[in-house]
Amino acid sequence: MADKKTIKINIVDSMLDEETRAALKAPTELIVDGWGLFVGKHSERLRVTKKSELVQELPLASLQQVLITSSGVSISSEAVEECAKRGIPMHFLDYQGRAYASLYSGQLTGTVKTRRAQLLAYTDQRGVLLGKAFAAGKVRNQLNLLRYMNKNRAAKSPDLHDEVRQAAIDLEALADELAGLTGANIDEIRTSLLILEAEAARLYWAQTRNLLLAEVEWTGRVGQGATDLVNSLLNYGYGVLYTRIEQALVLAGLDPYAGFVHTDRPGKPSLVFDLVEEFRQPIVDRVIFALLNLGVSLEQEPDGMLTQEARRQLARKIMERLTESKEPYEGKRQTLQAIIYSQARHIATFVRGDLGRDYSPFECSW
Repeated sequence: MADKKTIKINIVDSMLDEETRAALKAPTELIVDGWGLFVGKHSERLRVTKKSELVQELPLASLQQVLITSSGVSISSEAVEECAKRGIPMHFLDYQGRAYASLYSGQLTGTVKTRRAQLLAYTDQRGVLLGKAFAAGKVRNQLNLLRYMNKNRAAKSPDLHDEVRQAAIDLEALADELAGLTGANIDEIRTSLLILEAEAARLYWAQTRNLLLAEVEWTGRVGQGATDLVNSLLNYGYGVLYTRIEQALVLAGLDPYAGFVHTDRPGKPSLVFDLVEEFRQPIVDRVIFALLNLGVSLEQEPDGMLTQEARRQLARKIMERLTESKEPYEGKRQTLQAIIYSQARHIATFVRGDLGRDYSPFECSW
């Protein structure tokens, strides 16, 4: 016999119309990956077809973003218009996960007050505080992920456990050193900040390599242009995460191209690269290292690019981590997706002088 709670849920569910039930159960992202696909609007849904055959469709009411992750995809103007009206961004990624274009509603980028404050913050102590927070948050999340991955290794691999534990202690000292940097503006501390951040990265990547299964071939971290499996997964995963960070910044009224630690360059979303530092480890690294240590099959093409199935699987796992995993944050447990949006809003209120305190980076649990 079903319990009262189950009966209540079933009764409530039966009172909803089919469209509403579908919206509640549907994923919040539409991932379009495949040559020859067409994205169009059908009633209150986005529909993906190939040669008139239905591939996928999702209710617009449930969508938070659309990811176009391959070439050869066509989109109707009606689909673009409806997404713009509803504030649903469309992000375009290449095969390596690099975002090369985004479509937003023009109304989302029409704020002025926050952007003026953001640009002025670069020249004073606000920029210093933000730069230090981004970097220190990254390092603390690096050490927290090492501690998480090292939890149950004391008995099986005591030497490795002690080595990782010492690396975490060293990382904590670097985070404290980063927090103690002083200067009149971000330009005065950038070199020292980047040196400390690079030393932290060296420690972190060395130990994550040691914590992976011996069967996983990986010599170390390589960014753009990498062809090995682990770095290809990391680069693609970061690309997926960039889109969510950019969306949060735009919704907060910030200019994603005006950063603090990452310098200005045409076409470079510097503030996206700044804020993403707080979230690489708890979202992307944790997902990828878990998949690899569980022996999940993630394959590459002969040219080193991830297969379509590997890209889809990784993107879905990252989205699940964003929307389903919860972390302690501001007195309660919240999804990582909600935390990203909150951190973006905190940047905006901090540069405007409305936050009432200094900006604090997000630190994940372990």
